[in-house]
Amino acid sequence: MAKRGGGFPGGMGMPGNMNNLMKQAQRMQRQMEESQQKLEESEFSAKAGGGAVEVVVTGKKVIKSLTLDKDVVDPDDVEMLQDLIVAALNEAFAQVDAANDAAMSKMTGGLGGFGF
Repeated sequence: MAKRGGGFPGGMGMPGNMNNLMKQAQRMQRQMEESQQKLEESEFSAKAGGGAVEVVVTGKKVIKSLTLDKDVVDPDDVEMLQDLIVAALNEAFAQVDAANDAAMSKMTGGLGGFGF
């Protein structure tokens, strides 16, 4: 009975195709890290109430600024101002998510068979 060897034929090293696959994976990882860093450094702006409320957030979903038009500040209608702030923040965060999804889709577009 012939002895069945384990591993890759021809020795201990990886075959050429596997080596190329590892290099591609490392390159993709670097590109993903660069893309993530670029996204985190980006800023996203959203407005609500016809521009009465504007927020700017970073790609890390950190609020950088909040601008209120003086006409939207009504002590008798605080709830409206709160709703406008929430709406502007949600829109800005949705922009971050969309940018992240687009970047990830671009990176993993060719990996359809791997469940990404």
